[in-house]
Amino acid sequence: MAARKEAQLRTTTQRAKPDENAVIRKLSFVSIFGNTVLSGFKMFAGISGHSSAMISDAIHSFSDVLTTLIAWIGVKVSKKASDSDHPYGHERLECIASLLLGAVLMVTGLGVGKAGLENIFSRSYETLAIPSAIALVAAVISIVGKEAMYWYTRYYAKLINSSAFMADAWHHRSDAFSSIGSLIGIAGAMLGFPVLDSVASVVICLFILKVSYDILKDAVAKLLDTSCGEDYERNLREFVSAQDGVVCVDVLHTRMFGNKVYIDLEIQVDGDKPLREAHAIAEHVHANVEHEFPDVKHIMIHVNPAKEPTQYQ
Repeated sequence: MAARKEAQLRTTTQRAKPDENAVIRKLSFVSIFGNTVLSGFKMFAGISGHSSAMISDAIHSFSDVLTTLIAWIGVKVSKKASDSDHPYGHERLECIASLLLGAVLMVTGLGVGKAGLENIFSRSYETLAIPSAIALVAAVISIVGKEAMYWYTRYYAKLINSSAFMADAWHHRSDAFSSIGSLIGIAGAMLGFPVLDSVASVVICLFILKVSYDILKDAVAKLLDTSCGEDYERNLREFVSAQDGVVCVDVLHTRMFGNKVYIDLEIQVDGDKPLREAHAIAEHVHANVEHEFPDVKHIMIHVNPAKEPTQYQ
């Protein structure tokens, strides 16, 4: 009976494990198709509805198509197995994809902001066109659609632990925020304040630049071998210290390698133990850490003899 339950549990776990390639294809298709349809509709609504804010919003959505392609390429390449030229794997290529994504967002945001500021400082507000209802409808549809795409992409990005697709999810949300700005600006312009349409463009710019900064900061941190933080290392140290045969932890260093974690660890064991037993303790710690902390790709363990072994006998 116990064996049957264990087999059923193992089968359930296997079923629950996502097919990363299928998830990547699904996310890429949904993002590219959704953004293509949305950007086309918003561009049409912006031009026919005489709304610079909606045209800027359409450009933002179209940039999502490009950034999703970058994210897809980055994730696919980062999943490649280690080879002779890249013995540590290709995970950092996903960070490079995130850097490109952040850069595209920043350029898009600056372009949107520049156009809005030019209209505001021209002070020729009476010459600005009044948006029509189709631009307002496009803003509402964009808010709903992009927020749905954010939650969808965020869910699967967490499932496969992908920083590039998580960045893409935040890009969807930034587009939803920019559409809120468009909605306010368009509504204000229709109520008799045409400059608000251009003000909305500047607001869109600020949202885009904030998300761009967050994405670039995260990607750079992972490229620079940044540690996993005090909380992560404290939990890891406590876990290792509790393993059989480990007297204490002498040294613990962690570093991010793309979306994976590398660990350098020095532990103390009873100095009177034979080499084979000390090695077995290290192997036991190695296996348990990689099982308990799934983000860990590799842990290098150095064994030191306990300074005062008689205290631990």
